[in-house]
Amino acid sequence: MNRSDKQNDQRLNFELKTVLETSRMLVESRNSTFIMNNLLLIIMGRLLVTKAAIFISDPVTGKYTLKKQKGFGNTGGGIEGIEIITNEEQKERSFFSGKELPETFPVKLDDPDNSHLFNLRTNNNHHGFLLLGAKANRQPFSKNELEFVEGLCIISTAALVNSQLFNELKNTYRNLDRRIHELNTLFDLSKEFNLLVDREKISRIFKFALLGQLFIRTFILIFNNQDELTVLASSGLAKEPSAKKVKDIFTTIDSEVLLPDEEFKKNHPWIARNEIAALFSISIQNEKVAVIGVGERANKVPFSEADFNFLKSLANLAVISIQKTYFLEERIDKERMEEELSIAKSIQQGLLPDPIPEVQGVDLAAKTISSREVGGDYFDVARTPDGNTIFSIADVTGKGVPAALLMANLQSMLHVLLPVEVTLSEATERINNIIFKNTPSDKFITFFWAKYLGTHKILQYVNAGHNPPLLLRNNENEFEELSDGGLLLGAMESIMPYQQSDVQLNPGDLLVCYTDGVNEAMAPHDMEEFGEKRLMKCIINNREKSSADILDAIVDEVKNFSGHKLADDLTLLIIKALD
Repeated sequence: MNRSDKQNDQRLNFELKTVLETSRMLVESRNSTFIMNNLLLIIMGRLLVTKAAIFISDPVTGKYTLKKQKGFGNTGGGIEGIEIITNEEQKERSFFSGKELPETFPVKLDDPDNSHLFNLRTNNNHHGFLLLGAKANRQPFSKNELEFVEGLCIISTAALVNSQLFNELKNTYRNLDRRIHELNTLFDLSKEFNLLVDREKISRIFKFALLGQLFIRTFILIFNNQDELTVLASSGLAKEPSAKKVKDIFTTIDSEVLLPDEEFKKNHPWIARNEIAALFSISIQNEKVAVIGVGERANKVPFSEADFNFLKSLANLAVISIQKTYFLEERIDKERMEEELSIAKSIQQGLLPDPIPEVQGVDLAAKTISSREVGGDYFDVARTPDGNTIFSIADVTGKGVPAALLMANLQSMLHVLLPVEVTLSEATERINNIIFKNTPSDKFITFFWAKYLGTHKILQYVNAGHNPPLLLRNNENEFEELSDGGLLLGAMESIMPYQQSDVQLNPGDLLVCYTDGVNEAMAPHDMEEFGEKRLMKCIINNREKSSADILDAIVDEVKNFSGHKLADDLTLLIIKALD
């Protein structure tokens, strides 16, 4: 073997050793900057090249970014949008000359003819180029040198791809760890929120979560409870917004996430003044219930999509918990009201005669059914000092508690007047004047009462605007209506005396007194009223029965007609004359 061959063998062994050592070093590295830096240094040192650079391809735009360079002076890395190839065929070649570069190429080459661009690729995927300037001795690259560079490019490209995959995997794991941490945080917060019924404590925890997790110091939480907008919590604001501004902010934010631009800030100076960086609309069951505005993070790091997702999840947790406190308060108020209504119902029932007193000479039955817990219907049966009996039935306008209170006043006035020796007409006039002076103008009472003189079987009565009671004589099918009296109670002050009339009750005669909950009961489908004709027919069909049975028959028929849904209070007072 001659000396020249021996030198070639030594050079090849050196190059092979260099490639192997470089391969091991680069493959083990996970740092792309280290890989690119060593690729440039090894090639420049081995081939005595003074200028080199690495360009990485953008697969979307087809252009390149200068990632690393040495020897090109002030030309730094990071230049984007560089055009390198003039035809796609260049991507398939192992290398091509620098003179094939386009005129727009930003890096100046001293000797384009002896400069080369080597393809950085793996299998059939192109990743970029390695640019080598001319050798320091201006000699062209030998075949072995070109093959040496080409081999290093293949190894380095594989290392760069592995580094990129490793970094992507590391970022994925980092993001996954962060998501797990966020989910654990949300889980812990949800447990804590579920235990709280104090809105102030929930708002305080929400504030600390914003600061601890996202470094947010400035925020505002606007909550809508039954169309009443309230700033439930805030922090770091230059000035609390006015009620008008709160409404403006709440109604303006329609999107789930809004990032205020300059125009939005111009139209809403309060947002700009408090440096609100993002606004969130929180909806529950497609109804907007809250708006949350947050300022920039204390560390000035921009919000990422993951940050927004965490913020929305945290905000939803807080808002749902806050809404739960309102529901709980409503439930407590409702239960308290139901308890109070239950007490009121028992008190109201205590005002009615129970049991119904027996009255000599008549078969008597009476009943009231309230459409609510308490109602405005009223009936009474009471003894007078002279041994006679007072029957009364009344219907207060409206329903519920207000009507029940007015009914209780009527009952007390009636019992106060019982021992007073006045006629029914005079007593009715006094009751009317008291109610007119002490109740609102939209409250009045239809009232019928009668005094039964047992010795003479005579019924003296006054009807103050009430449904005329129906009198069915024995062995007859025509009804008499007891309508004499005057205006309903409380409508206006008494001007004319109430008319009092007398009715003789003979054995078998039947008197049915009722409130409009009977005749105005509605059928559920066609909204037809029960009416007086159906009531009269029911009375005739059951006239031979006792008063209690007649009452039950009427109630059953009304309930069946209305589908067992009473829209108004229902009261019946039935008197049947005996032998």
